[in-house]
Amino acid sequence: MHLPMPPHDLPPPPPWVIPNFVLRVEDLSHPGASIFFDCVKPKEALKLAVEASYTWLYTPLTAPTHVKTITLVLRPFDGVAYTCGTHEMKEINFSLDWIKSSEARARDEILGVLVHEVVHCYQYNAQETCPRGSYRGHCRLHAGFIPPHWRPRVGEKWDAGYDATAYFLDWIEKRCGEGTIRKLQWIHEEFEIQKSVSTLYTLYCEHLEQKGKIYHT
Repeated sequence: MHLPMPPHDLPPPPPWVIPNFVLRVEDLSHPGASIFFDCVKPKEALKLAVEASYTWLYTPLTAPTHVKTITLVLRPFDGVAYTCGTHEMKEINFSLDWIKSSEARARDEILGVLVHEVVHCYQYNAQETCPRGSYRGHCRLHAGFIPPHWRPRVGEKWDAGYDATAYFLDWIEKRCGEGTIRKLQWIHEEFEIQKSVSTLYTLYCEHLEQKGKIYHT
């Protein structure tokens, strides 16, 4: 008796849905604008940021598809960047002043900030119970655009800073297996974040202390 073989020609997973990109520069004479265009190509940089969010937070089957347009606005202001907009139309405001101040490592900083902000466009928030910045550092860490001051550290809470959260989530991924964070993000679309995350964070802090990597905040 011969059992039927499973089909070899399984359908490929759906491709990532890349939104439309719009660029607006409010001051082309600003030194930060020149640095930006010298370091990156806007379309490719935004596409990289979107793909980083998809790659580290989702699978082709769970990735959100609601974002239709991401507008990048380059203008002078205090601070680094912020994201606003509607469910379908997102706007990332990126400070030209910050780009100028980061000239020494401008390319990595520009791409790192874009990854950070694009995560805000796509991240599920566990019915408003998951901190807004929870997964931004995770994506930036795994995309390879790590600020020089980032390091594993012990804080009062698991979400006490983008770097602290990034290394905590990385530890969960290594402890529980590749794809764990993707599963958590998918669960957060419909369910509240579990209180057990505090227990995990306690174990993580103990892990750092055992390894001698103790940076208190």
